[in-house]
Amino acid sequence: MAMKPRPIELKFHVTAEEREMIEKKMAQVGTGCMAAYLRKMALDGYIVKLDLTELRETVTLMRRSSGNINQIAKRVNSTGRLYREDLHEIQSFQEKLWEMLNGILSSISDLG
Repeated sequence: MAMKPRPIELKFHVTAEEREMIEKKMAQVGTGCMAAYLRKMALDGYIVKLDLTELRETVTLMRRSSGNINQIAKRVNSTGRLYREDLHEIQSFQEKLWEMLNGILSSISDLG
């Protein structure tokens, strides 16, 4: 994707303290390009940086849970038996998943 040319230059002055604050906020959102940061702030007034750690952990847990359920289903299909421990394991994974998803939803609702 080619960048649009930007022929118009804007300049403004800040104090040393203001520059330091701008640099701290840039570090918080993970950008090193002051022009891009200032342009985004001037146009939109905000930058959203999402910490997706919890979501990644939830996806990992979901994959593990799905794998365990598939293994249990294969065993049940081949032996015709379902073990109480299998059900407890599935319930445990499901409870953890719901806790994590509720935490994520709570965090998202706090953004608004």
